[in-house]
Amino acid sequence: MGQTKSLDLPEPGTSSPSATVSSRSRWWLWALVLGAVAVGGWYYRDSKNGSRAADPAAPAAAGKGRGGFNPANMVVSVVVATAQRGDLPVYFNGLGTVTAFNTVTVRSRVDGQLISIAFKEGQFVHEGDLLAQIDPRPYQVQLEQAMGQLAKDQAQRKDAEVNYERYKLLFKEGVIPQQQLDTQAALVGQFDGAIASDQSQIDNAKLQLTYSRITAPISGRIGLRLVDAGNIVHASDTNGLLVITQLQPISVIFSLPQDQLPQVNAKLRSGVQLVVDAFDRDDTAKIASGRLQTIDNQIDPTTGTYKLKSIFDNADNALFPNQFVNVHLLVDTKLNLTIVPAAAIQRGPQGTYVYAVTKDSASKDATAKICPVTIAQTTGNSVGLSAGLNAGDAVVIDGQDKLQDGTKVNPSPAGGANGAGRGSAAASSAQGAPQSGRPSKGQAGGAPR
Repeated sequence: MGQTKSLDLPEPGTSSPSATVSSRSRWWLWALVLGAVAVGGWYYRDSKNGSRAADPAAPAAAGKGRGGFNPANMVVSVVVATAQRGDLPVYFNGLGTVTAFNTVTVRSRVDGQLISIAFKEGQFVHEGDLLAQIDPRPYQVQLEQAMGQLAKDQAQRKDAEVNYERYKLLFKEGVIPQQQLDTQAALVGQFDGAIASDQSQIDNAKLQLTYSRITAPISGRIGLRLVDAGNIVHASDTNGLLVITQLQPISVIFSLPQDQLPQVNAKLRSGVQLVVDAFDRDDTAKIASGRLQTIDNQIDPTTGTYKLKSIFDNADNALFPNQFVNVHLLVDTKLNLTIVPAAAIQRGPQGTYVYAVTKDSASKDATAKICPVTIAQTTGNSVGLSAGLNAGDAVVIDGQDKLQDGTKVNPSPAGGANGAGRGSAAASSAQGAPQSGRPSKGQAGGAPR
C-alpha cells in the first residue's frame, strides 16, 4: 500500500498564525477610525466656538475654557483708529461728458481766393482777432464803382433841382404849363431815389470788403486748419476754414436717477448754489470744481434718469470737449457726527456694530467690547455715526475676525507698523471732507440699508 500523508491540524483551543495576524489588523483599523472621529469632533467643536465668537449676539463666555477659537486667556493683536467729531458731505454721483460752451465753424461769407492765414493750429484767439484774408481787390473795385455812380447821380440831381427852380419862375410868368413843372419835380425825386440806391450799394460793397477779412466770432481754441492759403473759397462751402471751441468756461452734462430729482430741485429753487466736482475716468483724481447751472425739463423714460448741466471756469484747461468724467454733486452736509473708518463697521443679526477698545485703569489690560452703532452717513472710506460712539473712542479696524465680546487685545494705532495707512480716512473726514476729496464710486450719499 502507498504511504498516507498526515494533516497537521491545530489542537483544540489554539489558533493558527494567519488568524492571529488578521485579528490584529482589524484591531488597528478600528483604532485608526476611532482616532479620526475624535480629531474631527475636536475640529468641529473648534469651528463652532469660532462662529460664536464672530456673532455679537453670542454670550461672552462662549468658548471659554473649552479650547475654542479664541480662548479667554488669549491676547489678540488688532489695529485701532480713534473716532473723531466732524461733518460729512452728501454726494450724488453720475457719469458726465464735457461739452464745449460754444463751438463755431468759421466759414467765408464771400467768394474769393484765400490769400493769407493769420492763425496757428491749436492757438487760443480772442473775439475779433484776424484769422484769414480773402483777396479784397474785387470788393474794393465794387466799392469804387458804387461811389462813382453815387457821384454821378448826385450831379444829375443837382442839375435837375436847378432846372426845377427855373421852371417855377417861368410857370409864375405863364411861360410854361403846369405839366412841364410837375415833370421836372418828378425828375428831381427820381434822382433822390437813385442817390439812395447808390448809397446802399456803397454800404453793401463796404460790407463785402469787410467780410474779406475773416475774424474770430468767439474767444476759444482753434482746431486743425481745414483749408490752405491759395484756395478759392465760397460762402456756400460746407466744411469751412476752421473750427473754434470755447473752453473757458466749459460745461459738463451728466445724468442722475430720477429718485434724486426732488432733493436737487429743492436746493435749486431755494437759491442754493450746488458744487460739482469732476473726476477722471477711473474716479480717483479730481480734475476741476464747478457749479450746477440747470436741470433738464424732462426725464428720460428709457433710463429713468434726468440730465443736469454744470459750469466750470476751466482756467487751467483741464477739461476738454467730449471728455468722459465722473461727476460728484454735493447736495448736503451732515453736521456733528462721530466719524470712524468704514473698516470699523461690522454687521450681524442684531444690526451694525463696532469693536470698541477699552483699558482697565487698574490692570491696564485692553479689552474689545461690542458696541452697537447707528449710521447716519457714509462717504468714501468714512462713516458718520449718530449714536453708539463718542469722539475719542478707539475702534478696531483690522483683526475683528478673531474677536468676540470681552476679548483681550493688544491694540496698535492705525498708521503704525501693523496698520500703515488705515487711519487716514477718519482724520480727513473730521474736516468735513471724504478721503481723497471724493465719495466712493456709486455712493449716493445716504445711510446704508
